[in-house]
Amino acid sequence: FKFNSTCNLMSVARSVGVRGISKSGRTWRSPGVKRSNKLAVKGLKTPWKKRQLERLEKKAVKEYEQQLKEASKREKEEKRKLAEERKQRREENAKKAQIVQTLSNPKKLKRLNKKQSRMIKKI
Repeated sequence: FKFNSTCNLMSVARSVGVRGISKSGRTWRSPGVKRSNKLAVKGLKTPWKKRQLERLEKKAVKEYEQQLKEASKREKEEKRKLAEERKQRREENAKKAQIVQTLSNPKKLKRLNKKQSRMIKKI
């Protein structure tokens, strides 16, 4: 290239993207972007097809979330049932292991003191 004036040289340099040395000497820093360039204005309306796709995606995500919630709910319910069964089994085993003495004479019940009467369980 042959440049007749510095004006032509600068305009070509700008169009190519060549920058001179910055005033501060920090060559690694990128040039600042003007504020007007930072603000991106969205269009008021999105195309119908795009909205339909977004709606379908949202619906699919909601269904997937619902499935996960139901699965966790089922697992919790199963755990609760198992715990309940275990508790019931323990109680039954404890009842089987108890040593029981039958009282055939009802007059004995009247003679028992308070502490002994509390210990009695009806079967």
